[in-house]
Amino acid sequence: MGEPKKSIMRSLGEFVGHIAKGVRTDVEKDRKVVRREVEEETRDTESGRVTIRRTTIEEVEIDRSQGDQGR
Repeated sequence: MGEPKKSIMRSLGEFVGHIAKGVRTDVEKDRKVVRREVEEETRDTESGRVTIRRTTIEEVEIDRSQGDQGR
């Protein structure tokens, strides 16, 4: 008919396994920062000195799951 229903412990073990795999995965492996730019400005205000900072990060991400499709 079908597969037997999984026990709650089996489901819990699979769930913990997925979480552990996510923690161990290196997210920076297929990503490369090509440019990082920081703009900073300091202003004196009535409340005190305020620093305004804008950071722009340009990255290249490679999706290796697509393989050599399209070549």
